[in-house]
Amino acid sequence: MRRYDEYKDTGMVWLNKLPSHWEKRKLKYCFSERSEKNHPEEQMLCATQSHGVIPQSMYQNRVVVVNKGFEGLKLVKVGDFVISLRSFEGGIEYAYYQGIISAAYTILTPTEKQFTDYFKVLFKSLPFIQLLQTCVTGIREGQNINYPLLGRKFIPIPPLAEQEKIVSYLESKTLCIDAYVRERERELQLLNELKESEIANVVTRGLNPDVKMKDSRIPWLDSIPEHWSEERAKYLFNRENRPISDSDDIITCFRDGQVTLRKNRRTTGFTESFKEFGYQGIRKGDLVIHQMDAFAGSVGISDSDGKGTPVYIVCTPKRQDVYNPYFAIVIREMGMNGYIQSLYRGIRERSSDFKFDVFRQQCLPLPPIEEQQAIVAYIEERSNKVNSLIGELEAEITYLKEYKQKLIADCVTGQINVQSEI
Repeated sequence: MRRYDEYKDTGMVWLNKLPSHWEKRKLKYCFSERSEKNHPEEQMLCATQSHGVIPQSMYQNRVVVVNKGFEGLKLVKVGDFVISLRSFEGGIEYAYYQGIISAAYTILTPTEKQFTDYFKVLFKSLPFIQLLQTCVTGIREGQNINYPLLGRKFIPIPPLAEQEKIVSYLESKTLCIDAYVRERERELQLLNELKESEIANVVTRGLNPDVKMKDSRIPWLDSIPEHWSEERAKYLFNRENRPISDSDDIITCFRDGQVTLRKNRRTTGFTESFKEFGYQGIRKGDLVIHQMDAFAGSVGISDSDGKGTPVYIVCTPKRQDVYNPYFAIVIREMGMNGYIQSLYRGIRERSSDFKFDVFRQQCLPLPPIEEQQAIVAYIEERSNKVNSLIGELEAEITYLKEYKQKLIADCVTGQINVQSEI
């Protein structure tokens, strides 16, 4: 794809060069601020990063509903743009509906008739989002954009006919990219479902498809192999409560079943404790159950020595016929199939408190130790193969999304010329 024949320096930090025939204009000369209030009869709107500005009723479960003070909310008309408390993360949102919205938001309306679809794309492009991040005020989560500062920033203005061609080209290309991404995501979903289904089948039925089955007294299992036994967890596991040392690093139990040193996965996004009340020692090979998150799969075997919060149940085998890795898969299956959450109806949606006193009363399947080990080995081998395919799909999806964002950015800033492509 070719570039324009001639470019000019812009003097803009965020965009060094523009096609020579493009304008640059301060944002405040393209959009005026709408501050009209006292329209309580209008519908409530919300600004979303994925769907623009839409009626609150379409996004009811994800917003805080306002029940009074409608007179103080700002009027938004179709074609306006809304600067929300999240715009610094995802750009400025386009209004598809008329209504009223939080007075904390800034409403922009075009000062003259323009091809607004171009600005819908420009205001969501990565270079513009980076510009917005230089105009942020406040330190709390959900920050304001300093509109007077933003208004002094220059933005690129292609000729109207060219704006239309850019938008038309991007619509065509992004539709194709999005369709391909959806296909890959569907394949990814099917692979994950296949993996989880096979794990669930093998861990509860064993590796012999012809094995004779018997009725089970385990609530979440109808039957188990005839030669397997059933035992309550209290007869299989000891709960550990080891002391910690100053040299111990923090261990985290993740929802994908990995239990590892926090620093091995990521170093940000965690709540830090000034005092580590109740922390306990964890050793490599321990069975670790996250009491609050076990329903979502936070159960696994620690691959390291370290320390964990008191919310973790840390277990070791009480008997020689107990293989921790097998039971980590069993308990994780109890969470993924909804059984753990079913024990706690009424606490709050998608949550549980799977304390040890509850866990120890659970009846679990108990294959012979050799079979436990064989099941784990089989699952690991199969999972590694499927995970390899999953990794390839995830990499392809990531590449396509990044390519789409770069294509959009290059088109709306004039770094590539799409006029001959239409």
